[in-house]
Amino acid sequence: MGHDHGHNHEELKGTKLPISIALNIMITAAQVAGGVFSGSLALLTDALHNFSDVMALLISWLANRLSGRDFTPEKTFGYKRAEILAAMINSSSLIIIAFFLIKESISRFYNPEPVLSFWVIILAALSIILNGVSVLLVKEDAEHNMNMKSAYLHLFTDMMTSIAVMAGGIIMHFTEIHWVDPLLSVLIAFYLIYSSLSLLFKTIKILMQFTPDGIDPLSIAETIKGVSGIRNIHHIHIWQLDEYNINFEGHVDFEKDLLLSTVQDKLTEVKEILLHQFAIAHSTLQPGIGCCEKPVPIITEESKEHHHY
Repeated sequence: MGHDHGHNHEELKGTKLPISIALNIMITAAQVAGGVFSGSLALLTDALHNFSDVMALLISWLANRLSGRDFTPEKTFGYKRAEILAAMINSSSLIIIAFFLIKESISRFYNPEPVLSFWVIILAALSIILNGVSVLLVKEDAEHNMNMKSAYLHLFTDMMTSIAVMAGGIIMHFTEIHWVDPLLSVLIAFYLIYSSLSLLFKTIKILMQFTPDGIDPLSIAETIKGVSGIRNIHHIHIWQLDEYNINFEGHVDFEKDLLLSTVQDKLTEVKEILLHQFAIAHSTLQPGIGCCEKPVPIITEESKEHHHY
């Protein structure tokens, strides 16, 4: 009975992503050529990471474009979860890349190879500069968008990897200490895993339709029961369509038979409570009377015996 659609979140234009994509294509091409010429495994590994940045940015850009499309009769939610899927793919790939870096770094501890350190330093410096520009381009959007944050993590981590590669090149240029480069790579890889896991878990929670953080279903149920004429609210589901919009569904059980106009007024009052007290703009409420033998509000041991919530 009534479905409130509010779209208050900030729309991202994604105009900065194509620039970042072009910059990372340049970095990848330069590092592949430099890695082959100098014999540097570090540069080739960094080139692989940059190539993953290109793919991640393409996914983010496509998801950003899709998420702005209107819904259709065949796709009633549109593509609102495209950016959540992109964030999950990108954060997962970052973790895979991190383990690959750890594996390669361990092997280089035992099998160090001489390289032309001058070219390693120059090309790593180029990567730092261009990735730094890309990081600055997407940093602002990354603060309030999971998709852009996943792209930002790719770029920031690659910039840090390039710093490690350059530092290793400088040390190898002046000393014979070859284990510094793989050590730095391992440390960066662990940071990459740490930063990516949090984002991955957030996207999984949304896709699994878990109750959003900071939302207490029992508190909502008790507040709604305080509305005069409402006996109980049950079959409560609270989930997110994307990272901006929280959705609420529930069966409202009235104490007595009421006129339809009165029912609508009560449901409007409930919607106002959900919006202003719990910041839930999307709500679907089904009215009824005597529709539950035991009016249990939400998940308790008693309610599990009767319903799935």
